[in-house]
Amino acid sequence: MKITIIGTGYVGLVTGACLAEVGHDVFCLDVDQRKIAILNSGGIPIHEPGLDEVVARNVAAGRLRFSTDVEASVAHGDVQFIAVGTPPDEDGSADLQYVVAAARNIGKYMTSFKVVVDKSTVPVGTADRVSAAIAEELKSRQSALDFAVTSNPEFLKEGAAVADFMKPDRLVIGHANDTQGLRAQQIMREVYASFESAGHKIYWMDVRSAEFTKYAANAMLATRISFMNELANLADKVGVDIDAVRQGIGSDPRIGPGFLMAGCGYGGSCFPKDVQALVKTSQEYDYELKILRAVEEVNENQKHVLGSKIFAKYGKNLQGLKFALWGLAFKPDTDDMRAASSRVLIQELLRAGAHIVAFDPVATEEAQRVLALDFADAPVLLNQIHFARDAQTALSDADALVIVTEWKIFRSAELETIKSTLKHPVIFDGRNLFDPRTVKSLGMEYYPIGRAVLSQ
Repeated sequence: MKITIIGTGYVGLVTGACLAEVGHDVFCLDVDQRKIAILNSGGIPIHEPGLDEVVARNVAAGRLRFSTDVEASVAHGDVQFIAVGTPPDEDGSADLQYVVAAARNIGKYMTSFKVVVDKSTVPVGTADRVSAAIAEELKSRQSALDFAVTSNPEFLKEGAAVADFMKPDRLVIGHANDTQGLRAQQIMREVYASFESAGHKIYWMDVRSAEFTKYAANAMLATRISFMNELANLADKVGVDIDAVRQGIGSDPRIGPGFLMAGCGYGGSCFPKDVQALVKTSQEYDYELKILRAVEEVNENQKHVLGSKIFAKYGKNLQGLKFALWGLAFKPDTDDMRAASSRVLIQELLRAGAHIVAFDPVATEEAQRVLALDFADAPVLLNQIHFARDAQTALSDADALVIVTEWKIFRSAELETIKSTLKHPVIFDGRNLFDPRTVKSLGMEYYPIGRAVLSQ
């Protein structure tokens, strides 16, 4: 089947490459000429494990191409996936300008029936706006062409997006029950035929329910994280090991073990903006989502927990202190710095006079870009942060190690080596990578999240 993917970000590029992998003829469109140039030269503009191999294989097979030609992209695909960005607007709502622009282009250039698929994470009612935009363009052309708008939200984890797409937990597809909607359902069944035959469940529902399902899923996961982080902060005060608590409640099948790890806050492109967007939607309907407002507040506070632990030990003036910082990306196996906890901590430490030597396996270049924006009001402070070529180098002559991202190479680090390389044997661990008893037995100071009882 001929498929067009509009947008080559995390969602669009992974979707396009993986649909080509199962045999479809995929045309990927992006208005960003830089991205398309990178892709056409054999590069990948994002870090996503395994994606480069899938892209290269399908480009070589002739099933995957990249272009900035909007008219050609509309002509190509019987199915048009809209996978553009939906960044948060100033009021927290999802900015749909790129989604609507994509819809208008489809209406402007289509010459046959199209199934338009909202793949981007969008609030309830977006399909109506997409449909209206296409209809308006068709009306201006005096065209009576038919089309159908469906919702097929993604459930991809950055760092495991290819595996998530190829072996999904579930597929959610929303469609109308009118003639065109039922026609679209059959076409979407063809798109995902290989997945359905492999036993992956497709949940068919109305469009609005599909749109809501994506937000509900991310809101639930964000809630679990903030719930455990709030308990972890109390655990530090009352003398409880939050990891033992996690195991104790996670063994309950009604709760399960996922997304219960305490830490220094979630970030990325999904949870923060999706929680905000859902809260904004509730406000538009004069309904208050009290739990999600608390989830958001807890998470923002959690990003300051590591800084608070550092200030509690050293005071508010960090002049003359140097910190090794392990991890910049919001999570491992990605270079994504959006809403990363590291950005909050770096702001606090540099503005307090500290020096930082940071290391991240893949996010250094992106970190330098976003930090330049973060410190636009005080660029001179960036002279206080340097980036190491490896984790060991970052430790040299540092007064303490601060861990922000749970990369596997950090988890397997030798504690004896850390101790011997640091100026002082102190670790602030925002991801609870080590056993507090082991660290303590080596004569090191250890400040994890919710495990203080074992570190004293």
